[in-house]
Amino acid sequence: MEVMIIGESIALMVALSWTVTALFAEVASKRMGSLPLNVVRMSMSLVLLALTLWLTTGAPYPCYADGATWLWLMASGVVGYVIGDYCLMQCYIYIGSRLGQLFMTLSAPTAAIVGRLLLGERMQPLAVVGMVVTLSGIAMAILSKKDDGESHTAGGLIGGVRLRLPLRGVVYASIAGICQGFGLVLSKQGMLHYHTSVADAGLDAQEAVASAVVGVPIEYVIPFSATFIRAAIGLVGFWLMLLALHRDARQRMEHALRDRKAMWCVFGATVFGPFIGVSASLLATLYTTTGIAQTIFALTPILIIVPSVVLMHQRVTLREVVGAVVSFAGVALFFVR
Repeated sequence: MEVMIIGESIALMVALSWTVTALFAEVASKRMGSLPLNVVRMSMSLVLLALTLWLTTGAPYPCYADGATWLWLMASGVVGYVIGDYCLMQCYIYIGSRLGQLFMTLSAPTAAIVGRLLLGERMQPLAVVGMVVTLSGIAMAILSKKDDGESHTAGGLIGGVRLRLPLRGVVYASIAGICQGFGLVLSKQGMLHYHTSVADAGLDAQEAVASAVVGVPIEYVIPFSATFIRAAIGLVGFWLMLLALHRDARQRMEHALRDRKAMWCVFGATVFGPFIGVSASLLATLYTTTGIAQTIFALTPILIIVPSVVLMHQRVTLREVVGAVVSFAGVALFFVR
């Protein structure tokens, strides 16, 4: 029971961390653009992760990862970081972090479907209900009737229902939520291979590495090693995208690095995102079930409402609040046993 409480506490810390990350990332993405933001963010996270691994394993890189581990985690990095985070930062520009985070609840149904197809995981009967409820909550927040008295300059009208947000932002946010769930399944598989490679090296995951500066059991370091691999492929992917999509890539990076406010926001998004948030999310699953952890992670769209109003001075409607709560309830249904 105490172990479960530890896991749930870590999961709550992750939800809070992702809330802070989203707020920092929204400001930074609007000031420097999503690709420069992600290049700087991945670079910062690799430095922090390398330092962590050096202190805990004696090497500034995942020294026990075998080929299969790298393959699965690199795939996770492409899906979750290169595609997912690019779309997430883009959606912040168009619809903001608060509504962007609402679409992250799509990661639960995506993870359930991909886990079923790729890993043969069993899907509970209530999972289908959870999908419907989650999608209903999102629809409640972003759709409205033509004559509801609100401004309708953002989206188009379909069958008497109007999209209240820019279509481009909704598409980016939807892809981001789907990629997060897909990437989670790939990361899980990669971490399983990492545990195997540690055992094949003749090491006990419950013990610390003899050459480590800080004695921490290897199993607690594996999430940071997994995040390092994902961030490494993410950095390469974002650089290639920046060079391919923008002829003035160098000028964009120079402009981004000169923007002090944006750089401080990127640093905050890095510390609370790839470094603490992502690594802690993987660590939480060691102490509690994946289902409980994912349900608590889904609190982010609700937790972000108050700081969005107080700090970002955003107008929040009752429909959006109810939609966030309904989506969270849908995620919770995925893990009812």
